Amino acid sequence: MSTTASPATPPPGLRDFYENPAVPVASGPSRSLRQARMLARALGPAGASGPRTVLDIGCGDGTAAATAAPLLRGHRLIGVDWSQDALTRARTRLPYAVRGELGGGGLPFASGSADAVLFSEVLEHLVDPDAALDEIRRVLRPGGHLMLSTPNLAAWYNRALLLAGVQPVFSEVSLRSIHGRPGAEVVGHLRLYTARALREFVAASGFTVVTLEGAPFHGVPRVLRPLDRLACGAPSLASILLLHARRA
Repeated sequence: MSTTASPATPPPGLRDFYENPAVPVASGPSRSLRQARMLARALGPAGASGPRTVLDIGCGDGTAAATAAPLLRGHRLIGVDWSQDALTRARTRLPYAVRGELGGGGLPFASGSADAVLFSEVLEHLVDPDAALDEIRRVLRPGGHLMLSTPNLAAWYNRALLLAGVQPVFSEVSLRSIHGRPGAEVVGHLRLYTARALREFVAASGFTVVTLEGAPFHGVPRVLRPLDRLACGAPSLASILLLHARRA
């Protein structure tokens, strides 16, 4: 997952956390590929309307953008991240990768200069998600596309875990270690959304929601992966939420 786009104005402890090379910065290929296909359908071929500018905000190590690149041939793909460590890795995969943040001075792009924004597995890491979507809306042209992905708090297995009194997968109570839930990696999740909450939040931020789809989670145990893929047919139960919205 692309986790190293910083929270808006991160406190020192979070800044150190996101600059740690040991923090995972890539997600599973299934989510990235599904999201890239959604974006490719939305933009269409570059030859028909000329190249479009796509910003991958929170690009992490560039894996998601590199996955999307073959489907976006002819379009201009720019990786953006706050972490210098992540950018160093992203530049091995992307022709353009620049430093930028969603808080403070904002992104280094003019208003209305982007045709689309990839925002993959970033929202759940932000201290101020409202300001982040305001800044994304600023850099998008009217009608521009937002392709957002984030873990689903109400994933099918999280519903069962909560009934059993177990902390949901994706949720974290500490930046140092995992407590009360399955898994071992700490990745800095601060906020989690259900499908309904995500739709309402994005719409309230000045976007028109086009579609919401589901994607599987690469961390699901192998024996449960067929169920996880099946749950993608009902986004409210899926592991990962993939939302396509347009700037209103």
